[in-house]
Amino acid sequence: MNTPAPRPPLTILLAAPRGFCAGVDRAIQIVERTLEKFGAPVYVRHEIVHNRHVVDRLRALGAVFVEELDECPDDRPVVFSAHGVPKSVPAEAGRRQMIYLDATCPLVSKVHVEAQRHHDSGKEIVLIGHAGHPEVIGTIGQLPDGAVTLIETVEDALAFTPKDPANLAFATQTTLSVDDTADIVSALRNRFPLMAAPHKEDICYATTNRQEAVKSVSARADLLLVIGSANSSNSVRLAEVGARAGCPAHLIDDAEALDFAWLSGVRTVGVTAGASAPEDLVQGLLDKLAERFDLTIEMDEAAREAVTFKLPRLLTEA
Repeated sequence: MNTPAPRPPLTILLAAPRGFCAGVDRAIQIVERTLEKFGAPVYVRHEIVHNRHVVDRLRALGAVFVEELDECPDDRPVVFSAHGVPKSVPAEAGRRQMIYLDATCPLVSKVHVEAQRHHDSGKEIVLIGHAGHPEVIGTIGQLPDGAVTLIETVEDALAFTPKDPANLAFATQTTLSVDDTADIVSALRNRFPLMAAPHKEDICYATTNRQEAVKSVSARADLLLVIGSANSSNSVRLAEVGARAGCPAHLIDDAEALDFAWLSGVRTVGVTAGASAPEDLVQGLLDKLAERFDLTIEMDEAAREAVTFKLPRLLTEA
C-alpha cells in the first residue's frame, strides 16, 4: 500500500478584522426580518450589499432584487440597500403609500447629513468617490442637480475649478482606499486651504480597519487572497492595498475561484474578506487549501470591532 505523499506546509495569516461590518450585518438582518414579518416576496432596490452569495441566499428566502422602484408593486414591502438612495426614492415610495425600510448604513447616512448641512450653509460640495457606484449616486441625489462635483483622482482635484475657492466643503464615499483618498484630499487642500472637512473621517471604520489589517499581513505574506465580489468597492480596495504593499493579490468570489497555480513557490498566504463577504466563504477557502497543504493558521489582528447599529422601529415593534 502506497503511503500518500506528505502535504507541503503553508502558513495562513488570517487578517482581522475581516468580513461583515455592522452596516452590512444590519442591512442583511433588515431583509431577513422583513421577510419574517411580511412574508415573501419582499422587494429590494439594488443588491442589498455587493456580494453574490448573500444576494443568492436572500433571493432563495423570497427577496426580489430590482434596480428601480417602478419595478415594485405598491402592496409589497421594499427595502433600500445599504449603499443609500437619492432623496427622490423614499419620496416616491411615500407618494405610492408603500411600506419601505431603509437599510442605508448609518455611516453613509452621516455623509448625507453633512453634505446637506454644508449645502444649506451655501457651500459648494466636492464628493470624492467612484462614478456610478450606488453610494455615490445616493449621496449626490441628496442635493439638487449640479450641487455636487465628483472627484475621482488627484488629476481631477488639480483640474477642478470651483465657483468660489473660499466656500468649499468635501465629503467622501465610505469605502475608498484610505491612502488614495489622502492624496486627493491633500491635492485639494493645497489648492483650497479654506475647504471645510467632515467633522469625522467619512471613510468608515470598517474600511479603514480592513485596509490596515491587509497592510499588516501583506508585509509578511507571499500572496494575498481577498474574498469578495468584483462589484464590491471595499473588497476591490483590499486587493489594491495588498498589491500596493508589494504582495501579489487576487480577489476571488469563493474557494471555487482559487487557482492553485498562484501558490507555486508560496510559503505564506494572507487571507481576508471584504465587508460584505460572509465568514463561511473564508472557511471554505481554508478547507480547500487544506486539501493540498498542511496549514498553520495565524491570526493577525490589526483592530477589534464592537460596533452595532439598531434596526428600524418597524421591525422591532411587537
